[in-house]
Amino acid sequence: MILAQDAILEAIDKGEIRIDPFDESRVGTASVDLTVSRYFRRLRRSPQPITLRGDTDYRDPSISELIEVPEGAYFEVESREMVLGITTERVGLSETMCGWFDGRSRFARLGLLVHISAGFMQPGTFNHTVLEIFNMSPRTLRLYPGTPICQFIFQTMQGSATHSGRFKDQNIDMFRNSPVRAEPNS
Repeated sequence: MILAQDAILEAIDKGEIRIDPFDESRVGTASVDLTVSRYFRRLRRSPQPITLRGDTDYRDPSISELIEVPEGAYFEVESREMVLGITTERVGLSETMCGWFDGRSRFARLGLLVHISAGFMQPGTFNHTVLEIFNMSPRTLRLYPGTPICQFIFQTMQGSATHSGRFKDQNIDMFRNSPVRAEPNS
């Protein structure tokens, strides 16, 4: 069941949903708007393929570079370019909640996709959501940190469960920091 505005606020009061920082004005009819932070990762152009394995990490310096947008500045996403961003807000879900994040139609109509395939958030997680941002527009798009570019939709579950995957407690520092680089073709 999808939670409406009053049910979202009640779940926050009960601690079933945590949003940090929380701005009640961003709670809509059946979702909460989330903002893009000032940190982005641009995928590096290279003739070398990216080997997709269970331990491949998007933060590897050979795959992406971290870009921190200064206060008051913007980040440009070229036409047909995919970059990674991360939400300012950290969302936490109890073992009886799960949810989805999706783009906002006002920006989708201009060609902005904020997730390509990974829009589901597991129960028992508390993380900043990495956004798979793609510019479908024929023009460059400027993203300003703090802009509410996506929304989170909360659902109650039948039963309870706790996710234990590697992104369960993902935070901005994890997004910013590069892992120890693996040996090529290992």
